[in-house]
Amino acid sequence: MLKEEVNKAFEVLKDGGIILYPTDTIWGIGCDPTDPIAVEKIIKLKGRSEDKSMIILLDTVNKLQSYVNEVPDVAYDLIEFSENPLTIIYSGAKNLAPNVPAEDGSIGIRIVKHQFCEHLLQRFRKPIVSTSANLSGKTSPASFDDISEEIIKGVDYVVHWEQNIISDKRPSTIMKLEPGGKFSFIRR
Repeated sequence: MLKEEVNKAFEVLKDGGIILYPTDTIWGIGCDPTDPIAVEKIIKLKGRSEDKSMIILLDTVNKLQSYVNEVPDVAYDLIEFSENPLTIIYSGAKNLAPNVPAEDGSIGIRIVKHQFCEHLLQRFRKPIVSTSANLSGKTSPASFDDISEEIIKGVDYVVHWEQNIISDKRPSTIMKLEPGGKFSFIRR
C-alpha cells in the first residue's frame, strides 16, 4: 500500500497538482515548490497571504545546497542532534518558484524523517512544499479527522496512508539560522 500511495502522490505532484499527506509532524498540503502555479493553488486553497513563505521538505541534508546559497556548518549538527522535527529558516533560497521563499529570500527547510515522505521525496527527486492542512488562521489539524472538508475537497489527491492514526503530533520547531551561524527560535 505504501508504494501505491507514493506512486499516486508522485503522479499528482509531477502533473502540477496538490496533495494532502501525512508528515513527521501534522498533516500537510504539498506541491512541487519549483512550480509557481501549483504553489498558487495552495495559497488560494488556504486563503493565505501571498507574502507568507512556504516550508519545503527534503529527505537528506545532502540536498540542502541545491536550495540554499550558503548552509552554515552548524546546520548539520542542529539537524543531526535535534530530538524533534526541526525546520530551519535559511537565507538565500535558490532553485524554487518565486512565490515559495519569504520576501527577504529566506526559506524554511525540514529534513523529514517519516516513511511516506522519505519514499515520496526519493521518487519525486525534488523537495515538496509542506504547509499545515488548515485554512489560514484556523487551528492546525492534529490528525486526519480534524481536517476540514474544504481542504479535503480542495486538493487533487488525498493520501490514504496513516489516516486512521490518532496522535499527538505537533508542528515542527522553527529556527532562523543566519549565514554566520547565529540562530534564534521562531517557534518551539
